[in-house]
Amino acid sequence: MNRNFLLLAVAATAVAATPASLDPKVYVNEVKYLASPELRGRLTGSPELERAAEWIATKYRECGIKPASPQGYLLPFQVTMSGKLGSDNTLAIQDGGAKRPVKFSSEFVPLQFSPAGHFAGAVVFAGYGITTPAYDDYSGINVKGKVVLILRHEPREKAELSKDAQFASKATNAKMHGAAAVILINDLEHHRGDADEMVKFAAVDGPENAGIPFIQVKEAVVDGWFRAAGRNVAAIEADVDRDLKPESFAFAASLKVNGTVDIRRDVKTVHNVAAYLPGKTNEYVIVGAHYDHLGTGERYSMAPDKAGTIHPGADDNASGTAGVIDLARWFAAQPEHKRGILFLNFAGEEEGLLGSADYADHPVLPLKDAAAMINMDMIGRVRNAKLYVGGSDTGTGLRAMLDRLTPATGLNIDYSDSSGYGSSDHTSFTTKQVPTLFFFSGLHSDYHKPSDTWDKIDGVDAVKVLELVARVTDELRDAPERPAFVRVAPNPHGEGAGPLSSAGGSGYGPYFGSIPDFGEGVKGVKFADVREGSPAAKAGFKGGDVLVEFDGKPIQNLYDFTYALQAKKAGDEVLVKVLRDGSMVEGRVLLTRRQ
Repeated sequence: MNRNFLLLAVAATAVAATPASLDPKVYVNEVKYLASPELRGRLTGSPELERAAEWIATKYRECGIKPASPQGYLLPFQVTMSGKLGSDNTLAIQDGGAKRPVKFSSEFVPLQFSPAGHFAGAVVFAGYGITTPAYDDYSGINVKGKVVLILRHEPREKAELSKDAQFASKATNAKMHGAAAVILINDLEHHRGDADEMVKFAAVDGPENAGIPFIQVKEAVVDGWFRAAGRNVAAIEADVDRDLKPESFAFAASLKVNGTVDIRRDVKTVHNVAAYLPGKTNEYVIVGAHYDHLGTGERYSMAPDKAGTIHPGADDNASGTAGVIDLARWFAAQPEHKRGILFLNFAGEEEGLLGSADYADHPVLPLKDAAAMINMDMIGRVRNAKLYVGGSDTGTGLRAMLDRLTPATGLNIDYSDSSGYGSSDHTSFTTKQVPTLFFFSGLHSDYHKPSDTWDKIDGVDAVKVLELVARVTDELRDAPERPAFVRVAPNPHGEGAGPLSSAGGSGYGPYFGSIPDFGEGVKGVKFADVREGSPAAKAGFKGGDVLVEFDGKPIQNLYDFTYALQAKKAGDEVLVKVLRDGSMVEGRVLLTRRQ
């Protein structure tokens, strides 16, 4: 039996009584403020997020808990904001001697993941812009250096579009075939009677920079191109639906387009919030949650038709933020323990764990002294007494401790994802080899929607979660020895298995084994970590490597990597190139099955 487990078991006699000062009414009122119209969904980079940060800092000040940093409670870091349309977006059609400008906004609009810059070239029609083993719009055509015109959606369209029909996938596919730019038109044959409306600029998910200009135009703008070629868009769509054979072709060489995409991205300073309650030693436990949300839902909303409407984010994650504050209030009134507590509230989680990644890379207190990191994300809507806890295998004795402490709370724990990796801020600490625990009450139909409101929070059950977190924290503070970090072997069901990771979706394609670092300013995909025993680890890759080429294809961002990986199958061996400390390192990776 593990020595650390025995030491933690001995510490059980020191467990504190149920924290009576954890009041469901106080808790819900704090969630209510954070999810109020006044804070407008707490979008990272917004004035309302900064107002929330100041409010959180005030709560720590009222508790008598001092800032973790000599500079104060607020820890600044920079975030590149979502793009905004500039004033110099242009598109012109050159057909022989005739030149016609296309009207910005009413006839064409860029998509927000398009890079800024100029593009020009001859035009090739590439169907739906899809490449799969069974159907390839790029088969038999050369688009290198050309502008590809593609249809929205996919052949034989279903109610739910496949991954290949997503805009970001179409952009990556065009780029990997050497195209200079992408022009998208609506697939009207599958939507007869619908108006030819263009996608709203900010409503499309994708990378910050797809690496290829990508615009949408009205079908009327290009209808004459097809007539001149003796083709008809509706007939092409019907033919493809019938026999699933591509109908791609090059337009006349005299037809050329040129344009300028003007998208501007501001860099703003935002803040994590950190307060520290010292112990008798330099060691400490981290208790954290993210406090940002989606603002008015222009990005990442699960109700895109509600873009422009406040997404309050009561459960995600005012519930976890209020929990950290209430625990700080409780612990501030307790006697000094062996280890301290670092209370952390992160910005930028919804943008890709940006705040926690920045803190983990630039910690105020040494991470080597962190006994564990406890993360609470969506703890306000416990159903049927079920609580999901992730990371239980990342530290020796953690699961045994939880099994012992949980019965007193009346909660039932689901350990379906014990790896410490997932779609929330604990991942940033797992990659730094800090044991982590992730508390989560489950997804629901209001996730990332305007309907995630404070009145749906169950304060009584949320406080039961906080009582458990308080007991766990007390044990971790007083145990003679802290948990030892454990690198968890790959889940036999693949990354993303279990309810804890469903917020980020399960993976597609074969298994590779890297954990992406979502920090900014990297061209390629930086590995925050590589899973023990995974194909990537067996090939010699490790945390800190930056993936720049996969199977001969250049990789600029995570979307490129995902697309390239999904095109392979288990059993394929691929050549992978990474940058490591400025030098190119390559290895062959044997991909395995993701079950």
